[in-house]
Amino acid sequence: MSGRFKFIGTGNARTVPVWGCHCRACERARQESRHQRGACSAVLEVDGFRVLIDAGQSDLCQRYLPADIDAILLTHYHMDHVMGLFHLRWGKNCEIPVYGPDDAQGCDDLFKHPGVLAFQPPMQAFETRSIGPIEVTALPLNHSKPTIGYSFLCPAQSTKVDGARRIAYLTDTLGLPTDTHDYLITHRPDIMALDCSHPPRPDPQNHNDLGLALKIIEAIQPPQAFLTHIGHELDNYFIEHPALPANVRLAEDGLELDLSHHAD
Repeated sequence: MSGRFKFIGTGNARTVPVWGCHCRACERARQESRHQRGACSAVLEVDGFRVLIDAGQSDLCQRYLPADIDAILLTHYHMDHVMGLFHLRWGKNCEIPVYGPDDAQGCDDLFKHPGVLAFQPPMQAFETRSIGPIEVTALPLNHSKPTIGYSFLCPAQSTKVDGARRIAYLTDTLGLPTDTHDYLITHRPDIMALDCSHPPRPDPQNHNDLGLALKIIEAIQPPQAFLTHIGHELDNYFIEHPALPANVRLAEDGLELDLSHHAD
């Protein structure tokens, strides 16, 4: 198997730098582009099949050619996760299957005027579908709009079961539903990307704070965990408190993980 997982954007709805903000994290991001955070999204590519996970980047038509996107998976229909679809849909000479949660409202008129977007039947809780060479399972999350995370099982190059790679992508969420938590314990991912929008808070709302995110990671014990959907307050926190557990790091825009597996 040849594959890669790339964080396209790792910011929350405000992104980083925040317009009009002069905190240390925002000023740092203006001076050094590697600290900027765009709308939260990622790309998973396996054996040449490319899946875009969320579509909040407003310049998708400039980033990709029609042949570059084989499928789109949406976690939910908040604008910062679907904004790029509003222009992309008016393309021509292509059709892109789009998968997402069961949300009849969707976002604005995307369902009414989908253009080149071929919306598939909604993914149901813990339903598994084969999308290209990837086995995709929908994992319910806790958010203010119907939201699912995804567990990806990428094929092994050989028939050895341990050659497969599991990736969990879990944003936006406040904690995890019990059934999703139990699924991840049973199907432990090699790589987990997890919502962590805020520094430690006494009462986090709608998104994980650092304490809750680390508690989830400690329970599931993925070999590698990446915090994403990050706000400028969390970046400020880590300027002063840079330490994280050995298997945890902050995701960065453009960070690419090699998933390639070579049989013995």
